[in-house]
Amino acid sequence: MKADVAVIGAGVFGAWTAWHLRRAGLSVSLFDCYGSANGRASSGGESRIIRMGYGPREIYTRWSIRSLELWRGWIARTDPTLFQPAGALWLAAAGDVFAQETEATLKRCDVPFDRLSEAELSKRFPQFAFAPGSWGIFEPAAGALMARRAVQTLVRSMLGGGLQYYQRIVGLDSGTVLTDKGEIVSARHFVFACGPWLSKLFPDIVGGRIRTSRQEVHFFGVPANRDEFAPPRMPCWIDIGARAYGIPDLECRGFKVALDPHGAEIDPDTEDRYATEESVVATRAFLKERFPMLAQAPLLETRVCQYENTELGDYILDRHPRYENVWIAGGGSGHGFKHGPAVGEYITEMILNRRKADPRFSLESKSTSTMASSGSSFYRQ
Repeated sequence: MKADVAVIGAGVFGAWTAWHLRRAGLSVSLFDCYGSANGRASSGGESRIIRMGYGPREIYTRWSIRSLELWRGWIARTDPTLFQPAGALWLAAAGDVFAQETEATLKRCDVPFDRLSEAELSKRFPQFAFAPGSWGIFEPAAGALMARRAVQTLVRSMLGGGLQYYQRIVGLDSGTVLTDKGEIVSARHFVFACGPWLSKLFPDIVGGRIRTSRQEVHFFGVPANRDEFAPPRMPCWIDIGARAYGIPDLECRGFKVALDPHGAEIDPDTEDRYATEESVVATRAFLKERFPMLAQAPLLETRVCQYENTELGDYILDRHPRYENVWIAGGGSGHGFKHGPAVGEYITEMILNRRKADPRFSLESKSTSTMASSGSSFYRQ
């Protein structure tokens, strides 16, 4: 069997790349050893924030605008519950440079937002206990994507439209993929969108440029017969000073809270997915401080996912240095899920020679020591 493009990895980058390639009229074979948005994958989580705020990095703000347009257009035709229009609230201290730069970029890009004083924050969002001197940026068009369901629905939606999807791969060779059914799939182009597995697949060119870190997420029970921790009263939120973020109670799963400093390096194939007691204690301490109504809330479940961090949080979207028909898409760095549609569009246009490469996404621009990213102010999710 021959395809125009073989896409290895059916997470958000790979699935949206396949979607754009199919729209361009190319035949596509999509592969994932563990299955689309599986429990080991970075796209396999319950929910992800989509917001436009990115400090001074205007390209990511514009990619968020474009991605939200594509997400909402596709979701409207498939399953409206995959996007939860909760809005997104940035919390900042007086003089916070990142927040000020975010505000300036949102203005340049004509993104609607409200600048809220501490008094306005307290009146609008009484569920929070705001630190003295806090101020905020509220993006009403932002919200949450139901991550795992969205990617799996996207893949299923393409199956009747000419996409060949394989969940078992026996081997990869130059120009071909061997499936467990003995089928040999050849292609003119290959896209490897394998998230935390890229360093293992390409240790010579990706290894060291991506560091896969352990990230723990917690879901807490909310009070019965009340709605202040669910949309529309509760937004998605990012607390810049505390390096924490959260997502409201969606689909009755609980109030999602995560502390965002980068964890230990992990192997996505072998890592156990249990949160540590240390992380639960630290998250409860933050919950008590910022959301006192939930100080005694029961912990419903935890999840361990991962970030694939590059040095500055910029993606790797580049051609293999030795093979002109091989492309690498990864380095989501914890903020990549929202940009799946824009990433897929970029890769497709590069394959079709319809756009010039952006140097920020090149392999060459990434240091082989990604430790700098752990201290970066490039806010995730």
